Amino acid sequence: MNPPSPHSSLLAQAAGLLASAQRILFITGAGLSADSGLPTYRGVGGLYEGQLTELGIPIEQALSGLMFKRRPEVTWQYLARIEAACRGARPNAAHYAMARLEAMHGGVTVLTQNIDGFHTQAGSHDVIEIHGSLHTLRCTACARTRQVESYAGLALPPECPHCGGMLRPEVVLFGENLPEAAVQRYEAVLAAGPDLVISVGTGSAFPYIAGPVIWAAEAGIPTIEINPGHTPVSAHVEIQLPLRAAEALPALLEAAGLGLGASNA
Repeated sequence: MNPPSPHSSLLAQAAGLLASAQRILFITGAGLSADSGLPTYRGVGGLYEGQLTELGIPIEQALSGLMFKRRPEVTWQYLARIEAACRGARPNAAHYAMARLEAMHGGVTVLTQNIDGFHTQAGSHDVIEIHGSLHTLRCTACARTRQVESYAGLALPPECPHCGGMLRPEVVLFGENLPEAAVQRYEAVLAAGPDLVISVGTGSAFPYIAGPVIWAAEAGIPTIEINPGHTPVSAHVEIQLPLRAAEALPALLEAAGLGLGASNA
């Protein structure tokens, strides 16, 4: 897919940065998976944008750690709806472009806020899921984990097959801390010093998402943002590409001479 001509110059500049980079950090958000048909954010995507749930509460309250402790059936009700919205969707051209870049180039890390697992499905290996994954369930009693392809057929809340305790997805609910292991991996990548940071499809609302982009820009490290709209990092990055991720990333890699084409999605 050819990008709109007004952005050709920006793509060429971004391609030059990509071609010379050795250690690339992608920071991705819900806008990336929107091109796979998933709604963006609020439910984790616009399932409840600007409105209350039918229980008369904000989605953030229904999907909070406090609600899970008090009324886990409520949290599970909405987690199941999010999983159902993801079910049947597939990685898109942007996911495949990043995975193929890692396979050809190495030195590529993906830090994602998304919980859909599309990066690993597309073939990326160095992926930090800072908000966890819908498809890893952990027992709140014995701490055993299990992988599930979907929630279809699960009783809600589901029980642990080992001890009968209640399962929960390994996702970060509102009000909960980020997973320590993922944070440590993220800090190690930043400490190692990426020489290109690319923000893709994220509103950069969280400090741990916007901060590294702004830090890199102020430190003279090349930065690129791929987002149709403006975000808190837009004024700081070296190049802002106002394009959809599935349109921009394959075109960017092709312009960099990496011969990835549109995608095999």
